[in-house]
Amino acid sequence: MFSKSKEPEAPPAPAPVVQPKRSISKGSEVPSVISAELIVKGTLISAGDVQVEGKIDGDIRASGLVIGEKAIVVGDVYAEEAVVRGRVEGSIRARRVQLCATCHVEGNILHEALSVESGAFFEGNCRHTDNPLADAPEAQPPQPKSNRTANPMPPKPSQPAGQSNPVGGPIPAVAKSASP
Repeated sequence: MFSKSKEPEAPPAPAPVVQPKRSISKGSEVPSVISAELIVKGTLISAGDVQVEGKIDGDIRASGLVIGEKAIVVGDVYAEEAVVRGRVEGSIRARRVQLCATCHVEGNILHEALSVESGAFFEGNCRHTDNPLADAPEAQPPQPKSNRTANPMPPKPSQPAGQSNPVGGPIPAVAKSASP
């Protein structure tokens, strides 16, 4: 008698795609990655974001920095935002610092905002400042090595006889001997 016509059920609406919240700054699309197999000795300087999964033996300067769980940084860190999941042996200067539960930090932290998860290891002093990067030493771009061999000894200045030498006293004149 009373029957309801069966209409085909509409498929459920797809869930909206949620972009994961990035834990580094929004300056660039893709961060520079130091992979787990890579060991870098020297200073890293990047205007964008850097993600470290390997080992860095030197300072790091970046806009956004993520130090992975198995990563090791032996040197100072300078960043707008630093997320530390691995090991840092050196000071950290950043506007925003996040110490995750898996991190191990041995060094001082100068920050504008600091968050520390339960389980994080931190040995050092932390200090709040309005501009932690203001007192940071200026970044010097690496100097290219020359392929030419440099002369370790500077050229000797030529001086006429009778003038004084830099050590003091007159320069002896060389007398020519007459041959018989």
